[in-house]
Amino acid sequence: MAYPFQLGLQDATSPIMEELMNFHDHTLMIVFLISTLVLYIISLMLTTKLTHTNTMDAQEVETVWTILPAVILILIALPSLRILYMMDEINNPVLTVKTMGHQWYWSYEYTDYEDLCFDSYMIPTTDLKPGDLRLLEVDNRVVLPMELPIRMLISSEDVLHSWAVPSLGLKTDAIPGRLNQATVTSNRPGLFYGQCSEICGSNHSFMPIVLEMVPLKHFENWSASMI
Repeated sequence: MAYPFQLGLQDATSPIMEELMNFHDHTLMIVFLISTLVLYIISLMLTTKLTHTNTMDAQEVETVWTILPAVILILIALPSLRILYMMDEINNPVLTVKTMGHQWYWSYEYTDYEDLCFDSYMIPTTDLKPGDLRLLEVDNRVVLPMELPIRMLISSEDVLHSWAVPSLGLKTDAIPGRLNQATVTSNRPGLFYGQCSEICGSNHSFMPIVLEMVPLKHFENWSASMI
């Protein structure tokens, strides 16, 4: 999760988030090189009194500054499209979890089990235990197995919500009457926090999401105890 004064992205937990971070660094380097070149040319023009009268009429220069931006855009677009298709890919999920947004809490249903469903509310500040995170802890965490593809079906029962977990690279809108899906895969166990990322009313800030990724054996024991 994020820490105070953090400038970068959260540590990647899923393969998709790793790809997004690599793409972020790739694009940022291109922006940095372009900004450096433009700053250098501007400073050169401001500090140099020598001018070349044929520069503005040179066909070669016009060709370069037309083709070069197109090449740069292609270098950005190709990896971006690749990641977009990867994010929409869902291959043989071992588990399906339906997530419903409400004002202002989440409800979860494990559709592969008969009676495994619950609501997840934020724990009030007065009820927090030592070490708990304010505005992020919930009374019922979503327990999922790690290193396995899981399909999340996301919708809403009232207004627009958005189910987002940054460290997993997930952000999917919850829209009334529409079922969106996303893939959850975690490379390691742990607690991963998120929040509703769509303004949904006065208590929009109080809809946290907590995923607890555990080994498959622990998940089976948990699911057996919940049924």
